[in-house]
Amino acid sequence: MPARDNFHSLMRIGPVQIGTHRDRNGRTKYTAVCTADRCGWSADYSSQTAAQLAARTHRCRVR
Repeated sequence: MPARDNFHSLMRIGPVQIGTHRDRNGRTKYTAVCTADRCGWSADYSSQTAAQLAARTHRCRVR
């Protein structure tokens, strides 16, 4: 049975939402996801600062 991915400590910077979760090895990871229609961008980071920087500099290619 796969483990659940429970996100907590959600933060929003523009269209990008950042959530905190634990990976399969128990380490804390930060995921940045663009919520704009048809964008599809997302990335995992090991620090919250890196996720926030990515969220601030993200530009959607789809307009």
